[in-house]
Amino acid sequence: MAALKYWVWLASMPALTNRSKLLLLEHFTSPESIFYADEEAYWQVEGLHKTQAALLTDKSLERAGRILNDCARKELFVLTMDDATYPARLRNIYDPPVLLYGKGSMPLFDDEAAIAVVGTRKCTPYGINAAEQLGYEMAKSGAVVVSGLAKGIDAAAHRGALRAGGFTAAVLGGGVDVVYPAENRRLYEDIAATGVLLSEYPPAAEPEAWHFPVRNRIISGLSLAAVVVEAPEKSGALITANTALEQGREVFAVPGPINAPNSVGCHQLIREGAGLAGCGWDVLSEYKNRFPHRLKKSGEELPPMPEGSEKKMKPAAAAEETAKTPTLPVLDIARNEEGLTDDQLRIIQVLTTDKPLLTDDVAEMTGLPVRRVLSALTVLEIDGFACEQGARCFVRTVEIKKE
Repeated sequence: MAALKYWVWLASMPALTNRSKLLLLEHFTSPESIFYADEEAYWQVEGLHKTQAALLTDKSLERAGRILNDCARKELFVLTMDDATYPARLRNIYDPPVLLYGKGSMPLFDDEAAIAVVGTRKCTPYGINAAEQLGYEMAKSGAVVVSGLAKGIDAAAHRGALRAGGFTAAVLGGGVDVVYPAENRRLYEDIAATGVLLSEYPPAAEPEAWHFPVRNRIISGLSLAAVVVEAPEKSGALITANTALEQGREVFAVPGPINAPNSVGCHQLIREGAGLAGCGWDVLSEYKNRFPHRLKKSGEELPPMPEGSEKKMKPAAAAEETAKTPTLPVLDIARNEEGLTDDQLRIIQVLTTDKPLLTDDVAEMTGLPVRRVLSALTVLEIDGFACEQGARCFVRTVEIKKE
């Protein structure tokens, strides 16, 4: 418990990126050593900006103590990278979370055939049925279903796994004690009781818009493969798929009607070599020899919902099961009250909110040297205007107002 407070101190350090925390751990080997180091020692950490080093001079443990008290009061657990139950498959990705907060029962993910099921919030009845069917079939066959508890495809996949009596894990974009969206409260409670809820954000953290693309790396990092059920041309599910590929995971996609906008992304993935997922065993058969003690094909199909259940809804209502994600803050670059430099202004205008750009591409688009791009992106990330998505890839986390 004494060492845990230093982990929470590091993890909850405001404006310090997760990547910076990992660089510090690599250099100092433990959060306690980081805590007791001085500012000059931080300057020796390769890749750490001096502005970031200055943040670490805050040696107050008050915030960490408050977080740990909240966890104890709300019966949440804290899992650090040093814990035996921290999944090795997650630890080995490029940017693993320094720690995870959890509610429920943490499985030994490395011993499980965990499969991510993701897709758009603005899904169709076809997508809902497909996701629930896949979740059910894979859970019945012995897999752990991983998703994000968002509206639409995520919720349907979790529901299917629960209906099969299986284990499902939800990775949240806010604190594990925060139910979002509110209408998923019953689903949230069911997962907490029989599965696990996970987040890298501390208790009470609100689900900010930029949290969701960041948490996607955890969804795919915990899993052997990612299955995309429905994804328009520009979709957060495609970010998860790309992240999964970067992490060396397999990607599968569910085909849809040829003219359906929500299937454009899935069809593109299939054209690019993704596996076609027509049923749960299409995915799990790839791993049956690796997990013979876990996986066994189930011939059971998803049973109809009982009369009067909360899932009994008209197709139109299912299609409308969408919600706005938290809106992004607005950056007025014309007034530039934030005092961005010319380099930062040029870079922020070429970044997008949905498609990560490599730093080399940013340099080419702006005409700036790569070293200046990296320097500017570091500051933009510290200030919350950009976010790293995978190795040297960035997205903008604000909307731009030019006039």
